[in-house]
Parts: sequence; C-alpha cells; structure tokens
Amino acid sequence: MKMRRRNFLNNIPFAISAIAAGDQLSFSKDEKKHHARKKLALTVAHITDVHIRPELNIPQRFTQCLEEIKKKKVDFFLNGGDTIHAADYGDITRERVLEQWKAWDECVQQLKGYEVHSCIGNHDPWWAAPSKDDKMYGVPYVVQRAGMPNRYYSFTKENWHFIVLDGNNKSISLDQEQMEWLKKELENTPSGTYVLLMSHYPILTVTGSWEGGQHKDHVALRQLFYQHKDKVRVCLSGHQHLLDRAWYNGVDYFCNGAMSGFWWDKGDAKSARPSYYQETPPGYAILKLYEDGSVENEYFIHKY
Repeated sequence: MKMRRRNFLNNIPFAISAIAAGDQLSFSKDEKKHHARKKLALTVAHITDVHIRPELNIPQRFTQCLEEIKKKKVDFFLNGGDTIHAADYGDITRERVLEQWKAWDECVQQLKGYEVHSCIGNHDPWWAAPSKDDKMYGVPYVVQRAGMPNRYYSFTKENWHFIVLDGNNKSISLDQEQMEWLKKELENTPSGTYVLLMSHYPILTVTGSWEGGQHKDHVALRQLFYQHKDKVRVCLSGHQHLLDRAWYNGVDYFCNGAMSGFWWDKGDAKSARPSYYQETPPGYAILKLYEDGSVENEYFIHKY
C-alpha cells in the first residue's frame, strides 16, 4: 500500500509529502531546492510517545532506532512525553514505575553527548502513590527522572528559542501561572529569534476531530501566537499517535506520530499495517530549522 502525497497549501514551500518507498515523509525536489538556498541553523530530532517498558524486546528496538537517528547528524533531541508506557493508572505499583524508568535510563545511555529536552506526557506521572508526600508522586518525580529543569521551561540555540509546555491539567490546558510565564517568554524573545514550542498535546491538530486530545485553551494560545507572529514559527506535539500537519497564521503545527506506533504491539483491526496506529506508522521526525525562521519537518518510519 502506498502513502499518497498531499499538498496541504500550495503557497507553503515546505509542505510535507509521502513517498512510496515507505521509509519517510519527505519533500519534493522543488521544496528541497528552496531550502538549499537558505542557511541551516539546527537539525533536531523529535521523538514522542516512546512508551518504554521492558517487555516485547522494546528497549532493544528503541535503542536500534536511536542509533538510526544519530546517523542523521542531529544537534539534539526533543522528547515529547509519554516517555514510559504508563504510570497513571490506579493499579500501577511502585515497582512497575521504577522498572519502566530503568528501561528509559538504560536506553538513553546511547545518547551520551546529546542533549535530550523532554516534556511531560499524561502517562508519565504516578498518581497511585500511597501519599501525595511520596517522592515518586505526580509531576515532580517525572521532572526529576526525565532530567527537566522544571515542568515547563525554555532554552535558546542559535537564533531559535525553544519553549517546552506542560498541558497536564484536568482540562488539557496551561495553568494561569504557566500562561503568564509564556506571555513574558514571547515578549522577551528578541526580534530575529524564532520560536518553536513543544507540548505533549497538540495545540492545533487535524486528527482532533475524531481522536480528541487537543489543548482546550487553543483559542487563547492562537491569539497569543498572533500577537508574536514575527517570532512564533512551529508547534510540535505528539499524544495522538497520528501524523498530521496544520498551518495557521504563519505557524506550522506538526503532530508527529509515535515512536511506539501501536504501543510497540501488532496493531488492531483499524490499523493500516502491523504496528501502525490507524493509518500512521511508528517513527520519528527530523526538523531542519533555518536562520530565516523557515522549517522542514520530515517523518521517518522506523521499521522494527
């Protein structure tokens, strides 16, 4: 079965297309020529929804994929959350949480020398701890284990500013403290520096119409981004396990598919192929960020 190419917007020079070989979602020759004339600032790997756990030879399969990504000469990794398989259900034990994080720790030993910037997915926090005072309870433990400076944070590389958000509230939205922080972050970003935001949940998505999972504060965020339309260029997300792209007011919203596909398993009747979730194969994205604020998002299928 071939994945058909679709032109999302004719006037957007970096629209994604799918190639019949099934190894990646790539760009047309004309689009690549367009970017070849620009100066590349950064090459970044986006992995999301890894759902690591020790069963099904998953650590070895994930490690294989990391080695594949490293060959693409990336500068660093963005990890979009749901790092471990599941800590959020009521029957999850302490031992189960620890063995999942242990599997993650062992796998990312392959990434020595690379920065890994993570955000928190809905399956990462352990809510079944015996007490809220337990050191493993909730979000702070995920921040610690994923090596994050805070549940939301920012950093700058070249002339790109990266903002990592935490939408893990009951309504899938930013809390007021975080929203005020985000407003100041955008205000303080200097002219000529472009912004990429990463969240676990998509802020704007095509697949939300049947899959759900979209930020409930997307209207407020859209309006905020428009106020800073000379800066905000990209919003990255996962959560859906589906691959889509939306474009609005100069911002590309890339919801990239899951590293785990159908949670590293065979798939179900809705899957287009084994290990696919619905029509989306397991994989990861490589982003090329240019000095002029333009971007490529290329999705690669990982054949495990």
